[in-house]
Amino acid sequence: MLFYKNKAILITGATGTIGQHLVKEILEHSPRVVRIFSRDEHKQFEMQQRYQQFNNIRYLIGDVRDEKRLLRAMEGIDYVFHLAAMKHVPACEYNPFEAVKTNVIGTQNVIQSAITAGVKRVLFTSTDKAIAPSNTYGATKLTAERLVSAAQYQKGPKQTVFCSVRFGNVMGSRGSVIPLFKKQIIENRRVTVTHNEMLRYMMTPSQAITLMLKANQMAYGGEVFVLKMPVIKLNDLVEVIIEELSKKYIIREKVKIEEIGLRPGEKMFEELMTIDELRVAFETSEMYILPPSFGGTNMKYDNSKPAEQTIKKPTLYDAIDKETLRSWLLEENLLL
Repeated sequence: MLFYKNKAILITGATGTIGQHLVKEILEHSPRVVRIFSRDEHKQFEMQQRYQQFNNIRYLIGDVRDEKRLLRAMEGIDYVFHLAAMKHVPACEYNPFEAVKTNVIGTQNVIQSAITAGVKRVLFTSTDKAIAPSNTYGATKLTAERLVSAAQYQKGPKQTVFCSVRFGNVMGSRGSVIPLFKKQIIENRRVTVTHNEMLRYMMTPSQAITLMLKANQMAYGGEVFVLKMPVIKLNDLVEVIIEELSKKYIIREKVKIEEIGLRPGEKMFEELMTIDELRVAFETSEMYILPPSFGGTNMKYDNSKPAEQTIKKPTLYDAIDKETLRSWLLEENLLL
């Protein structure tokens, strides 16, 4: 992909699960330099061991709350992928202003630093929990989304292009349910689930990275890109993980599934976008594209059409079948 060849790229939160997958993919496109920006020195050390053969990676300890550090890190950078965030829903509920400082103020710091440094493109990773948010995490991500879109028309003569992508739950990411279920099954022969009929939009790490790279190329500025993500029933996910791990670790006793109820701020199902957003959205075979509120009337995208004017809440009947789910988990090596 020539779009990234010989480019200087900064990834905030690069030591997280999605960040690590993005680094791996970006390196295949021969960038001039990839700057890893995170506050987790141990994870950075692990990445250094993994990528010893690459001489175009730089490891920067820093926090998005620190604008001066961000500005220094962005010197000479072409593209920024802003992945750093507080993501754990209960942690954000219990520490709401900490979530604001990282997810909202941190994002504004990224925006301002990118404009000052003359960065060409900034991509922000949002979440489906930003739609009609019922928790602090979703509310902070929605605010950050709006900051990124607003930056596009508040930047004056600067040429930086800003856009956002909305993810669902990424399978196997740090803090997600798959590593937790695996640990519970192996150690305790029991799994705790919030509700058997809970539905979630989920995507594999590969799907998430594909969306990010495509959106970064397509963006005119200010858009939000939303992948058409599959719906997964939580109980199906649990059953598939139990079946596969029971075979792998020769677990003969029955693994117990225990419902514990919804956590603070948690929903039974998420949404891709609001009805009002759908009215102005474009649609391709892979994603929806929400143009910015200001100045987005002349944007044209290849093979796109106005989105269908109907949107419904996901139901149990929309969930993908267990065998498709099983194949994804195995293909992505998420049960190793």
